[in-house]
Amino acid sequence: MSLPALGAGTAVAASATLYVNKLNGNCSDAGTGTLEQPYCTVSAAAAKVEPGQTVLIGAGEYRESVTLTRSGTVEAPITFIGAGGPGAGYRAPQTEIGFWRFEGMPPAFTLSGVSHVRISGVELLGYHESVVIDGGTEVNLSGNLLTGLIGEDPRVRVTGAARNVTLARNASGERSGLVVLEPGVRDTVVSTNLIAAGGHPGIVADGAPGTVIVANTVDSHCEAAIRLTGASTGATVMNNVLTDSTDSTGSTCTDPGQRAGLWVDQEAKAGARVAYNLHDSGAGLPAYSWAGTVYDEVAQFAAASGQGAHDVIGAPNLPGSVGDTGERTSPAIDSADESAPGMSAVDVRGSSALDDPWVADTGTGSGRRDRGAEELVNFGSRYTPVGPVRVLDTREATGVPARVPVAPGATMDLPVTGLNGLPADGVTAVTMNVTVTESTGGGFLTVYPHGAERPTASNLNWTAGQTIPNLVTTQVRDGKVSFFNGSGGTVHVLADLLGFYSTKGSGFTAKSPVRLLDTREGLGAAKAPVRQGGTVDLQVTGANGVPATGVTAVTLNVTVADATDGGFLTAYPHGEQRPTASSLNWVKGQVVPNLVTVPVKDGKVSLFVAGSGPGQVQLIADLAGCYTKTGGDQFHALVPVRKADTRGSLPWYDEWEPGETVRGGATRSVEVVEYPGASAVAMNVTVTGTAAPGFLTVYPDATERPVVSNLNWVTGQTVPNHVVVATGAGGKNAFYNGSQGDVELIADLFGYFAPA
Repeated sequence: MSLPALGAGTAVAASATLYVNKLNGNCSDAGTGTLEQPYCTVSAAAAKVEPGQTVLIGAGEYRESVTLTRSGTVEAPITFIGAGGPGAGYRAPQTEIGFWRFEGMPPAFTLSGVSHVRISGVELLGYHESVVIDGGTEVNLSGNLLTGLIGEDPRVRVTGAARNVTLARNASGERSGLVVLEPGVRDTVVSTNLIAAGGHPGIVADGAPGTVIVANTVDSHCEAAIRLTGASTGATVMNNVLTDSTDSTGSTCTDPGQRAGLWVDQEAKAGARVAYNLHDSGAGLPAYSWAGTVYDEVAQFAAASGQGAHDVIGAPNLPGSVGDTGERTSPAIDSADESAPGMSAVDVRGSSALDDPWVADTGTGSGRRDRGAEELVNFGSRYTPVGPVRVLDTREATGVPARVPVAPGATMDLPVTGLNGLPADGVTAVTMNVTVTESTGGGFLTVYPHGAERPTASNLNWTAGQTIPNLVTTQVRDGKVSFFNGSGGTVHVLADLLGFYSTKGSGFTAKSPVRLLDTREGLGAAKAPVRQGGTVDLQVTGANGVPATGVTAVTLNVTVADATDGGFLTAYPHGEQRPTASSLNWVKGQVVPNLVTVPVKDGKVSLFVAGSGPGQVQLIADLAGCYTKTGGDQFHALVPVRKADTRGSLPWYDEWEPGETVRGGATRSVEVVEYPGASAVAMNVTVTGTAAPGFLTVYPDATERPVVSNLNWVTGQTVPNHVVVATGAGGKNAFYNGSQGDVELIADLFGYFAPA
C-alpha cells in the first residue's frame, strides 16, 4: 500500500545530481555531494558543479552568499533547484539563501560571467540585491521568491553586457522593484512575475535593447511600474497589469511627476511594441509617459505613438480568492495576446490558461490567456446530472484507443467535453465514479486537471489485486482530465460520468450529515439485508431539509456492510433503466463506503445490489446535500491541494506537528478552506496506519457530531473516500476517529461550494 510522498520533489538521475542539505548530520563540504553525504553549503556545490548537473538544495536557511563562476552548455545546463521545486513561485519555498539584516552583505547569488545556468524554487534574500547577474548569457531565474530589505535596490540587477537572461514566474516581496537592466544588457525576457514594488519602479531597462516585458503584474507606488530609458530600443511591453494599490491619489509622493504605468523616454521609444496591457484606472497613475508627454487615454496615446493596441484603462476588478461567480467582470480575463513573445506556458502559480465560462474570449490564440502574472482558475458553476454513463474502461478500450492497463507511473488523459451530453465548451468540472481493478501492485491514483502540474494528492489507494471505487470531482482543462497511476504495477481504470459543472444547472445545498437508510435498523427500508439482484427505492425528498419539489440530484455516502459474497452496487434515478455502471464494489465480509451523487426522479433514487451468487448485504446511506433547480450554491473546482497529513508537517500549512496521529475516540479540527463564504467542501479523505477497526465521521467544526460515517476500515487497512460536507466557522471541519486505535489522516481539497 502506498500514498503519494509528502513533499515529493523533482526526480533527477543520480549520476547528474549534487545534493546540499545542511540539516543532514552527515553533511560535509569536503565530500562529493552525494545523497548519503550531501554538501552543507550551496557554495561548496557551486564550486564543484559541472555542465549537465543539477544541484538539489534541501530545506533550511543557508546564510551565505554564493558566487558562481562555472557555466553549463546549451545541451547540458547547470541547474539549482530548491526544496520548493520548480513552480514554487511566491508560495515561500522551503529553501532560503542569503542575508538581508546586515548592511553591506553581498547578494544570495552572484553569477559572474556564466552561461546556461538555471535557478528555481528558492527564496533569495539580500540587503541590497538578492541576485546580481554580471555578464554571461542564457541565465534563467524562475519560480523563486525574491526578498530583502526595503530600499532603492532592485531584487535582481543585470549588468556587464549580459545577454538572453530570463526572469519568469518569480515574486518580489518587501516592496522592492524586481529588476534593473543596466546599459549594455541585451535581449532580456521578464515574464509572468508578481511584483510588489512599493515606492520603487517595478521593472527598469536602462540602455538595454531588445527587452521583452510580458504578462507581469506590477504594483508600484510613486514610481513608474515599467520604465524604459536610454537606448532600450526594440522593447516589447504586452499583457501586463499595472497598478498602484498604496495611494490612488499620489498625495504622499515626493515627486508625483515620476508616476506612470508605463514610462518610455524619447530615446527608448524607437521600435517599441506596446499592446494588450491593463492600466488600473483606480490607481491614480497616468497610464503612459511617452517621450516626455503624459497620456491618460488609450486613444490619445495610440494617436500620438501608434502603440497601445488593445490596451485598457479600467478597474482590474479581479475576483481574487472569491472566484468568478458571474457577478463580476474584469478586462484582464481571457483577453491576452497569447502570441506575444516570451509568454510562459503557465502562470506564477503554475496554472495553465483556463477558460472562464462567464467571460467572452477576446484574446488571441485560444482566447483564454489572462493578462498579468496570475491566471484566474476559480469559477463558480452549477451542476447538471448525467447518466451515470461509462466513459472510461481500459479493459474494453472505452475512452482509450486500446485494451491495455495503465502502466506504472504513467498518466492517461481522458477527453470529457463534447461527449456523452456534455457541451464542448464552458465545462469547469466533472463528477465521476472511478474504479481501479486488476492491479498488479499496491499504489494510488491521482485524478487532476489536464495540463496542470500533478498535485501531491490521491483519490484511490489499493493493494495488489484489489478492486476499489471512489467518487471524484475534478476540474476540467482543455476538455480533459488526467489519471496518474502511482504504483509499481499496472492497473485497469474505469470511470462512470455522473454529471458536470457549468454556468447552467442546479445549485447545491449542504446538509449536516443525516442518516436516511440503514437496513440493519429498518430505517428508510425494510429491516433486512438486501439480496443480490434486489433494489432499494429510497425516498430522498420532502424530509431532512430536502425540498419536496425541484430537487435534481442528491449526494449520499453509501456504505455496504455484512456482505456474504462479493458484488457491486449501482445507484441511479428511480424509474429509469439501470445503467451499466457501478458505485461500490466489495468482496465477502468487507465494509465499503463511497460517496455518490445520483439524479432524483419522483423524489427517489434506486440502489441495485448485484453479484454472481446468492449473497446479501446491509445498506447504509447518509445524506450530504442536494441539488435544486433554483437557489443553492455554486461549486468552485480547484487544482487539488493537500490540507492535512498527520504523517508529517506540510509545507505552507502547519496544521499539525510531525507524527501526531489522531487518537482513538478523538476529534481533530482542521481549517480546510480559506475562501470567504464557503458553505461546504469537496475533499478526498484517506486514513492509513489504522491500529484498530473503526470509522471516521467528518462534520462541520464546533457542531454536534452526527450519527453517520464517511470511512470504514479494518486494522491495517488504508481507505480513501470522497467527502462533501458543510464547513464550520472559519472554514473548519471536524474529523472524528471512531475506533479504539490511532490513525493517520490525509485530506486533499478538490473544491468548495459558496453562494453566487
